[in-house]
Amino acid sequence: MLVNSIYAMKNYPVVLVNIILSPISFLVVINFVSKGGLLDQAIEGAFIMSMFSNGMGLQSDLSHLKNNFKLQDMVVSSPTTPAVYVLGMAISEIVYSIPALITLVVLMGVFVHPSALQALDLLGVMALMFSTSVTIGFTLSTFSSDVVQSFAFSALISTLFSTLPPVYYPITYIPLPFRYLAYLSPTTYAAEIAQSTTSLLKISTAMFALDWLVLIAITLVLAWVAVKKARWREV
Repeated sequence: MLVNSIYAMKNYPVVLVNIILSPISFLVVINFVSKGGLLDQAIEGAFIMSMFSNGMGLQSDLSHLKNNFKLQDMVVSSPTTPAVYVLGMAISEIVYSIPALITLVVLMGVFVHPSALQALDLLGVMALMFSTSVTIGFTLSTFSSDVVQSFAFSALISTLFSTLPPVYYPITYIPLPFRYLAYLSPTTYAAEIAQSTTSLLKISTAMFALDWLVLIAITLVLAWVAVKKARWREV
C-alpha cells in the first residue's frame, strides 16, 4: 500500500486528478445530454466504473512491479501467499482512489438519497464489481511480460466494460434486439441491481435475484480461473 498508493499520492498528487476525472467526466456528459434526467443513474454508473477501473488498474500495477522491479519473484520466494499479496495490492487500489470515492459518495448522498438498506445493497454490488475486476486484473498481469501492454489491456477492458454497457443509463434505452448483448458484461448486472435498489429501474423480483446470482457466479468463476490459471511462478 505504501509503494503502490501512498507514496504515489504524496509525491505525484497530479495522478489523483485522473482518478477523479475518468468516472466524473462520463457523469457530466450523460447529465448534459439527458438535461439532468439521468443524473442519478450516472452517479451510480460512475461508482461502478470507478470500482471496476480500480480493480483493472491492478493489472498494470502488478505487471509494473513484477516486470520492472521483480517484486513478484521476491514474494514468490517468501512465505507470502498469492492471496495475501493480491489482497494488499487490491487494498492499495482502494486507498489510491479514495478522493474519487469520497466525491461519488457525496454526490450519491446529495442527489440519490439512498436509505441505510439501499446503501448496504449498493456497497455489496460495488464490492462484487471490484472483486470481479481484481480477479481479471491479477490473472492478466501474470501473463503480461510488458507494462505498456498491461496499461493498454487495462484501459481497453475498463472502457469496454464501463462505458459501452448500460452503466450510466438504464438498459431500457437499448433497442430490444441488441439489449441481450449487454448481458455479456458483468457491469450490466451490477447497474441493474444498483438502479433497481434505488427505484431508478423497475424490474421483477425474480430478475433482481437473478442479477445477484449471475454477478456472484461470475465473481466466483473468475476467482477460480485466477487460482487455477494465473502464472504465479515462472516456469
